Amino acid sequence: MRNHHRAGRIRRLARVAVPAVAALACTTAIAAELTLDVVTMPRVATIDPRFQSYNIEMVEVTGGRFWKPYAVVDARADAKAERFAARAPIDLHDARLRKLAAALSPAYLRVSGTWANSTFFADSETPPAAPPAGFKDVLTRQQWRDVIDFSQTVGASIVTSFAISAGTRDAAGRWTSEQARQLLNFTQSNGGQIAAAEFMNEPDLPAIGGAPDRYDAAAYGRDFAAFRAFMKATAPDVTILGPGTIGTGADARARFAVSAAGVDAVSYHHYGALSARCGGDRTATQALSDEWLARTGKTFALYKTLRDRLARNKPIWLTETAETACGGNRWASTFIDTFRYLDQLGRLAKAGVQVVMHNTLAASDYGLLDERTHLPRPNYWAALLWRRLMGTTVLDAGVAQQPSFHVYAHCAHDMPDGVALLVINNDRRTQRKLTLSAASQRYTQASATPAGGTIRLNGSPLDLWGTDELPTLPRAAAAAGPHTIAPVP
Repeated sequence: MRNHHRAGRIRRLARVAVPAVAALACTTAIAAELTLDVVTMPRVATIDPRFQSYNIEMVEVTGGRFWKPYAVVDARADAKAERFAARAPIDLHDARLRKLAAALSPAYLRVSGTWANSTFFADSETPPAAPPAGFKDVLTRQQWRDVIDFSQTVGASIVTSFAISAGTRDAAGRWTSEQARQLLNFTQSNGGQIAAAEFMNEPDLPAIGGAPDRYDAAAYGRDFAAFRAFMKATAPDVTILGPGTIGTGADARARFAVSAAGVDAVSYHHYGALSARCGGDRTATQALSDEWLARTGKTFALYKTLRDRLARNKPIWLTETAETACGGNRWASTFIDTFRYLDQLGRLAKAGVQVVMHNTLAASDYGLLDERTHLPRPNYWAALLWRRLMGTTVLDAGVAQQPSFHVYAHCAHDMPDGVALLVINNDRRTQRKLTLSAASQRYTQASATPAGGTIRLNGSPLDLWGTDELPTLPRAAAAAGPHTIAPVP
């Protein structure tokens, strides 16, 4: 629908912010020129102010075995043979981690993941030396206090899920709420707040997730109903998310069907493939293809269809996503994945998805930050640009779908009457031209090579320079007229 009052105001537009993902390189081809009229772009969606969010896995908080970064795998070893590495609990008081997370706020901080399904919350100041029977890990009071303090300091509201393993069940195998009650009460008594919660992580993978044997859709539906009744009675202000499934097959559909009526918002997970750790065969070349970028839309289309049929008008959240499952491939930490990261945000915002939670903030190869140093990776700089430039009102840029060139439009963040454009050229050869009807401030994110970890913005390297202070994001002023969007080198 077109907002005529808004369109009238944009006629006084002075600037257009253009974060363009493109490499500054020579080219051998030039595609036909496109013209955008920023005055006539209609509104198509509004997203949550915390749209761009992230995960810190429960196993990071407690410490334990998580996906081993490729950088610490012996080059001669098979990545599949060394999937996991032990790690100490993440230091949520680390000044650099806090400063960089705060720059992405407002956001949601999701503390969940497969390990959360079987994590025991030790509601005493002296936690047990080992997990009680029916659990695999222990979350201490101090660790959860650290989560609460981190969330409040960086401006990221907590989203979580609860234990559902054998230790939470009665003699008949039914889920009981005592562990959830203790965590909710402790959070509140320590000045924290859980904004939203899923019952469990990925119920369509019950064996991996610590659920009882033969845990089918009927059992999940029974437990979800008990969970919903408990939450509405105990914590009615918490948004109930579900089902939080990762698949697109019969198991995911069945679990959606038995829980859809009870959720406040539909949640799902998306990974386009498995990483090499889990037998995936994706290549870096495929990571720049339109087919790869489109996978996020295909998964969303399935869940939207289910939502429209079973949970009409309820918002949709993508609560876990990254380059690939199982920690990401080697190039998840490079500029190659920035094309997927930004295209996913633009594509899903235009489709009306309310929240997208990247996995993870700072763990394994798909982290926005390096897990050891907490220094920014290319996707962090992309996330920062999105946060500073893209507002919550989504527009239709009026550009028909075409190979290797993607344009998304929003009302600009903190720029009255402004429009922010996300322009992505993922072609390896073809230069694009885009003509704008107004003057602009351009932010071109580029790298010398797609597999590079060093990012330049309008030619200036992005770095903390040893001070932990975020650099000024240089912008390039341009008059109304044509813009050249270079290809990937």
